[in-house]
Amino acid sequence: MYFLNQDHAFNFHNMILKDQSHISDRERFALFYIIGGNEDLFQKRSHLYDFKNHEINPDVLTNGEVDLCSSSKALVRLAYNLYNGFEDNLTTPYDLFRSLDTANFLVAKGAIELRFGMDIEKQMD
Repeated sequence: MYFLNQDHAFNFHNMILKDQSHISDRERFALFYIIGGNEDLFQKRSHLYDFKNHEINPDVLTNGEVDLCSSSKALVRLAYNLYNGFEDNLTTPYDLFRSLDTANFLVAKGAIELRFGMDIEKQMD
């Protein structure tokens, strides 16, 4: 599994342990991979995911309680979509990827690969 840096790996594993996620829960792993790969999202993780009830908080995208920039919202939408199929009118490939910088694009790509159990680059060899 590819991580942007040691912080990303630490953040990801921290959330897995806190949630006590099952080792085969690729949906939740993809969610935590995205949240852990973006420092802004990781700082706001308790608003994005309820660790006590083990559920996402889609209202965070529209209720204004948490300040999220456009790229952070795109990553959250993707994370929620990979987690449970969440959709809204901004969950299109164009809307999800147009505002991502290189690091956030790599996080998105890694989460997609993780969710669907594949490593695209290794399969192309």
